[in-house]
Amino acid sequence: MSTQPARGTRPRDRKAQLAAIAAELFRARGFHGVSVIDIAAAAGVTAPALYRHFADKQAILTYVVLAGIDDMESITGAALADSAPLPEQLNTLFTGLATQSVEHREIAALWRWEGPHLPREQRREIRRRSAAVLDAWTKALLGIRPDLAADEAELLCWAALSVFGSIAAHHTTVARKRFVPLLVELAQAVLDASLPSAIEPPPSAVTSLGTPSRREQVLTAATTLFGERGFHAVSMEDIGAAAGIAGPSVYRHFPSKVALMVAIGHRAADRLAVAAEQALQAPDERTALGRLAASYVHVLLRTPELLVSFTTDRGTTPDRDKADLRRVQVDYVGQWVSLLSAVFPELPAREAKIRVHAALTIANDLSRTGRVKNRPHLQAELTALLLAVLGLDLG
Repeated sequence: MSTQPARGTRPRDRKAQLAAIAAELFRARGFHGVSVIDIAAAAGVTAPALYRHFADKQAILTYVVLAGIDDMESITGAALADSAPLPEQLNTLFTGLATQSVEHREIAALWRWEGPHLPREQRREIRRRSAAVLDAWTKALLGIRPDLAADEAELLCWAALSVFGSIAAHHTTVARKRFVPLLVELAQAVLDASLPSAIEPPPSAVTSLGTPSRREQVLTAATTLFGERGFHAVSMEDIGAAAGIAGPSVYRHFPSKVALMVAIGHRAADRLAVAAEQALQAPDERTALGRLAASYVHVLLRTPELLVSFTTDRGTTPDRDKADLRRVQVDYVGQWVSLLSAVFPELPAREAKIRVHAALTIANDLSRTGRVKNRPHLQAELTALLLAVLGLDLG
């Protein structure tokens, strides 16, 4: 898409053009890492010219996200109003959603990551409208799979939605004529998945052998507050109060709030690395990949640092630390891709990477989706969904 019209011409829809430019900037830098001046400069206009279309930066984000919801509603309504058999309706629906995701990758990213920056009223509207869309998907799926309970069908539909949103988490691409069918294939694999019927035993209780250090208490308090309120809504005084110390005392352990965020990111990475090392002690690649998927879900559901790392604005981390954490993430995803390629040597490397990101995104999204995150056996269900997307049947 051309983001800047030729000199002397006026675009047909300047508002939509400005929103598209802003969306890509938000995706790359995070909401707080982009200013109105940045958006205006990228669009080749002045800030006053931008304000003629939007009251502020938040209004731009609202416009972009709600436009994405509009498209999803339109695609869903058209597909499910068809007289074709339900499987064909769902295929039409998923093809439309996959096409939208491939063409507008940035919108999926904003919906997943920047929603907390929207006004409360708009957040409620998005939750209401997205839930209505998922309800329509759920009813259609139940018509095809009457063996499912309504809540199980809803879980599968949320997971399918995450497949389409997953391409916002990476830059890997393939030709569109393959990209769209691939996403449809992965979403269909989710809908066809068999969910475990048994509830796994609760995790073993861990008994503390002493009082955590003050630094550990501060880090734990920051993790909890960032997860509940978001990075920018929490002050060092808030963290100190939660840790039972005065705000200025926090600086004895961490020089800044950003340093706390960096420490949280490294802790999350370390815990994943330890779990992966244990999972890779397996007799073959297929078993190792299955164990790696299970270990990821296990750590994700028991490590608040991971969720904080996923939901925190990318603009808060210094470039050097961001690069370090990015390398760790790339290496971790690379382990998955290598194992998947070994299990399915005929699978192109890029498609393997897209599958892995889809699997990881399902776990990341559903572990913090209000309507499903408190399911009593979510760990086993998420593991089954990841294996389905990866194409594994471990029996």
